[in-house]
Amino acid sequence: MRVLVVEHEADTGIQRVGRALTAEGADLDIVGPEVGAPLPADLQGYDALVVLGGSPGPEDDDIAPWMPQTRELVRQALEAEMPYLGICLGAQVLGVVAGGAVGDAVQPEVGLCEFELTPAAADDPLLSGLQEDAGPLRALQWHFLEVTQLPKGSVSLARSGACANQAFRVGRNAWGLQFHLEADAEIARGWAEPESTKLAGLGLTADEIVDGMAADEEWLESTWSGVARRWLAIARASVTSVAQS
Repeated sequence: MRVLVVEHEADTGIQRVGRALTAEGADLDIVGPEVGAPLPADLQGYDALVVLGGSPGPEDDDIAPWMPQTRELVRQALEAEMPYLGICLGAQVLGVVAGGAVGDAVQPEVGLCEFELTPAAADDPLLSGLQEDAGPLRALQWHFLEVTQLPKGSVSLARSGACANQAFRVGRNAWGLQFHLEADAEIARGWAEPESTKLAGLGLTADEIVDGMAADEEWLESTWSGVARRWLAIARASVTSVAQS
C-alpha cells in the first residue's frame, strides 16, 4: 500500500496514525510546504490519500497556495473511489469538495473532548462497534471552523454537543474526522503553549490540556491506532477488489 499524505504544517503531522499505518506495512509519501515536497499533480501510483489538519481553512488559497491542489487531489480520490481519510482540515476539505459547506464553529472545541457515534455508524465499516468496545469516545479537538452542512448523500457518523459533524462518510471509501485521532500529549503541548492567551479566553490552560491527554494516553493509543489500522484494512480490501475486477 502506497499512501499519499498531505501535511499542511510541520506541527500537525500524522503521528499516531502514521505509526499504526507503517507498522502494518504501508508506505507513506508525505508531501506539503514545510516538508519541502510539492503536492503531486495526480494520484497516479498511490493506493490511498490522507489529508491532515492545519490552521488554514479549506478555501484559504491566499494564505495556503497549495490548497487548490489539495482540493484537486481529494476530488480525484472521490471520483476514483480511492480510500480517503481527512483529519480536521482534511475533513473540511472533503466536505467542501463533495458539495457541503464549512463555516465558523458556533462553539469552538479545544482540548480533550467527548463525542458520540450516530445510529448510522452502526453500519459503517470504519467506526461500527467502536463505542461498544472502547466506551465513551474522546480525542483532542482544536477547531474554530467546522463542516456546517454535510455533502448531499453523505452519512453522519459522529457528533458532539458543540459540533454536529464530528465524523462523516462520503461514498464508500472517504471519511472525514473533525477530531484529531493522530494527536498525543506532545502534539497538544506544541499547539497549546504558544496559544495561552487564546486558551485563557476559552477558560483553559495549556497544562490542563496536556495533562488530560497524558493521563488518557493508553486509551487514546489503543483506540485510535486501532481505527487507523481498520482504515488501512478497508483500503487494502478496496485496492484488492479493484485489481480483481
